[in-house]
Amino acid sequence: MSERAFAERVINELHAARVRGDLAAMCSLFADRGTFSIAGASADKPIGIREDDFAAFKPWLSMMVKVFRVSDYELLSLVVEWPKATAHWRVKINSKVTGITVATELVDLIEIRDGKIASYAEFFVPR
Repeated sequence: MSERAFAERVINELHAARVRGDLAAMCSLFADRGTFSIAGASADKPIGIREDDFAAFKPWLSMMVKVFRVSDYELLSLVVEWPKATAHWRVKINSKVTGITVATELVDLIEIRDGKIASYAEFFVPR
């Protein structure tokens, strides 16, 4: 499998797991050590998370899966410059707490090392 095809597969698996709410599948794609971050703005405040250890980042992913349902996935663009990849995607995110659904655009900056995501930065903004 080419490096590009591998990167595409990893991103497709990550996004598919996110849409399904499959925490175990998401976690299987990440390296134990690296840089993991999420930054963006919700309706009322900015959100910023950064961890250098996946064990510290996993609770954030778990919370996202428990609180938010993702639907209407659309990959807008994917650029691979091995070992890095950038994915621009759009979804609807429903808060299981408030019941509100918001169309959201996201950009993932990913670096793959040894077959796992070793650097992950997600930026999001409601539309």
